[in-house]
Amino acid sequence: MPTFVYMTRCDGCGHCVDICPSDIMHIDKTNRRAYNIEPTHCWECFSCVKACPQNAIDVRGYADFSPLGHSVRVDRDEDKGTIAWSVKYRDGREKSFLSPITTKPWGSCTPNLKEVVGPTQEQRDGELLFNEPKYIRFDDGGLHTLASNGLTLKQGVYY
Repeated sequence: MPTFVYMTRCDGCGHCVDICPSDIMHIDKTNRRAYNIEPTHCWECFSCVKACPQNAIDVRGYADFSPLGHSVRVDRDEDKGTIAWSVKYRDGREKSFLSPITTKPWGSCTPNLKEVVGPTQEQRDGELLFNEPKYIRFDDGGLHTLASNGLTLKQGVYY
């Protein structure tokens, strides 16, 4: 679902340009408004949509996700710690999806890679990922659950 910009809402702040990993969000030099220079190259990470303080960026949904005549809105509420997606269909139905913000502040999760033990030769030759968490591996007994790994579901952000 590539992004597009509502020019009337955009104030040209450049947050979308700074955060876009594929470098396709640009600021028009004449109008001082953001635009997506190549929608077909959009990674669909929605970083620009979530970062825009003016809610000026929307996504074009695919036909199997939402049919023609729809709209998809995203609202990031830092105070509540939530991201809300609203899909409005042509027939007036509206579905809302609310999720907690699970990202960590920039720089708070820097791994100390010099202390990580490297993979063995057997792990290098194997088909499994080296640093895969033990509770999602299928090579030692099949499907694992939270309970079988001694984990519990933690209560997240309150809505």
